[in-house]
Amino acid sequence: MFALAKQLSSYNDVRLSVATVYIGKEIKSFDIDGILYYLLPVKSFRKYQKSLEQYWQKVCRDYNPDIIHIHGTEYAHGLACMRILPAYKYVISIQGLVSIYARYYYAGINPCKIINHLTFRDLIRHDTIFHGKRKYELKGIFEKEYFLRSKHVIGRTSWDYAQSKALNPFITYHFCNESLRDSYYTELGWNISEKTCYSIFISQSEYPIKGMHQVLIAMSILKVDFPEIKLRVAGPDILKDNSLMEKIKLSGYGNYINSLIKKYKLNNNVVFTGILDEEHMVTEYKQAHLFICPSSIENSPNSLGEAQLIGVPCVAAYVGGIPDMISHGKSGLLYRFEEIEMLAYNIKRIFEDDCLAMRLSRGGKIAATERHDREKNSEKTISIYKKIIGKH
Repeated sequence: MFALAKQLSSYNDVRLSVATVYIGKEIKSFDIDGILYYLLPVKSFRKYQKSLEQYWQKVCRDYNPDIIHIHGTEYAHGLACMRILPAYKYVISIQGLVSIYARYYYAGINPCKIINHLTFRDLIRHDTIFHGKRKYELKGIFEKEYFLRSKHVIGRTSWDYAQSKALNPFITYHFCNESLRDSYYTELGWNISEKTCYSIFISQSEYPIKGMHQVLIAMSILKVDFPEIKLRVAGPDILKDNSLMEKIKLSGYGNYINSLIKKYKLNNNVVFTGILDEEHMVTEYKQAHLFICPSSIENSPNSLGEAQLIGVPCVAAYVGGIPDMISHGKSGLLYRFEEIEMLAYNIKRIFEDDCLAMRLSRGGKIAATERHDREKNSEKTISIYKKIIGKH
């Protein structure tokens, strides 16, 4: 969204405002680099807030937009605008689809294992993996209303087209790829001579959908041939349990991951990088031998697009919209999410074959450069807006 806003605001005939919510008591506005930002106060991000309706009325009365573009459908604050101001012209952009993601939330983990790894934190906060799935299902109720209220949707994969039409067969689907942040459009990308051998990078790990547990099991197969194999994980360390406070904060999923690491003796093979900014994410991509997107479901993850733009060889689960991003053997390698042995085999192929790694690097970069072309994507977005508002 940041990249798109930057592009759109550069057009002389576009006046852009961005509105979102924050925990507060009053409406705020700022003008930053020619974009007018509104912050609308809420008490919670999760529940529908009827009080938002009056703030949307004020914003739209003051700004009088030709079109309202809602990015993402998992939260209800945009829905408050659609309910109170139904006469405006709306288009919604698909990020993921939580109503569908809920089906895959356990990511192959047996419910008995989920129960066996419950923690004090899970029970006190009512935040088990079971609760996580339920939250997705509840968000999905709002999501379905977004689709029923909107006449237009922007998507970018065959998967999200099919899901959009299933949610509302009368909705008009507009295809438009996404742009990424500046740092990923670097010419000095991944270089096979500068990689850290046998190192794997994944971008998330905090809940089951992101599939870290599958990668660990694959590593247990590979460790025989590659004892120095290393998994680098972006984000906070979900495994900390040394102090009493860390034990109290340990999630059930973190507990399950801990058990796999101990079972397969991977203590020295897993590193959590902490939360990374844009610059350090680029560094991680460039240093990795390969990047894995092991999710149980995705639409078109930004992390995979970023990795391909940088040029690191990619392996990804054949789920959701990912087959639209990777041509197997050309711009990456695909495997069925459940088939951990195939994940291990694909990793092994890249570890052992530099020619394959370089071919996938080149193919991924070519595909991503075309897909994430910022000029084309911003022009396409403007074209969609004009079509919706009837301006040619």
